[in-house]
Amino acid sequence: MSKLPAKRLKVRVVVMPHGRDLPLPKYQTAGAAGLDLVAAIPADEPVKIKRGGRALIPTGLIIELPRGYEAQIRPRSGLALKSGLTLLNSPGTVDSDYRGEVQALLINLGQTAVTVQRGDRIAQMVIAPVQQVELSEAKTVRATKRGAGGYGSTGLKTKGPAKKAKKPTAKRKKAQAVAFPRRSVKTPSGRRR
Repeated sequence: MSKLPAKRLKVRVVVMPHGRDLPLPKYQTAGAAGLDLVAAIPADEPVKIKRGGRALIPTGLIIELPRGYEAQIRPRSGLALKSGLTLLNSPGTVDSDYRGEVQALLINLGQTAVTVQRGDRIAQMVIAPVQQVELSEAKTVRATKRGAGGYGSTGLKTKGPAKKAKKPTAKRKKAQAVAFPRRSVKTPSGRRR
């Protein structure tokens, strides 16, 4: 039986006045990846989301993520199944330098209107490490067996045992490489490079 890491990442949270009586997000099971977020809307002002409608629901929380981490705001599967409520920008991203309120952009993809009440669990928040990169412009990229195959290119059904891929030769690599035209850019002196 696996155990949780002895040391958990500490994340500072400010609870805004309209979220003070609500519980802090928590994991619902020992193996859960996401912390449940609840609606911090006034008790006497529930939000009715019409079929096909959307609403930005506040959580009453401001989080201080360590650099190198993000918070992913994801739908709750049970809510999506039962009522059709999901997140419009899924997953939403909370960057480590964002200091505003965490909110969930809900959309109703169900058949009927759905009413969100104060304290309803509306989304989940997963804290995950991120890696920033430095892009380097190139004329080609390395060839792969898949190549430029995108949506649906791998098919829908599982195939039998995979055949051993042929090792690409130098000639095949060159033929499969994707070339991109280099853009001409004016420098401050007016010359093109």
